[in-house]
Amino acid sequence: MAETGLRATQYAILNLLATRGPTNMAVLADLLSMDRATMGHNLRPLERDGLVIIQIGREDRREREVVLSSVGVNIEARSKPSWLKAQASFEKEFGKQDALAMRRMMARVTQLELDPEEAIS
Repeated sequence: MAETGLRATQYAILNLLATRGPTNMAVLADLLSMDRATMGHNLRPLERDGLVIIQIGREDRREREVVLSSVGVNIEARSKPSWLKAQASFEKEFGKQDALAMRRMMARVTQLELDPEEAIS
């Protein structure tokens, strides 16, 4: 992804916005298994560079909705081949079945409801 100028996380955000449309920050953070503060940290450079627009939510004015700008649409489209190449490289390295198994396992891990008290013990 280096040639695109985007980190993988930034591309993932742009791709989600391209496929889902405007999405509030909390939902976006949940979809990418991040807390809201981390999502805000990841969005700042994208907003600064004009790739996304963060605005007051249409349905709930307390929420912040993230919208892909026209520049963001172009960057996401130009970066997609690099993303697909990275995914193909990952599958080549680990094999299609193992890569799929790892993705499924990570999806399960992100869905775990861990008790912070148990983690300390």
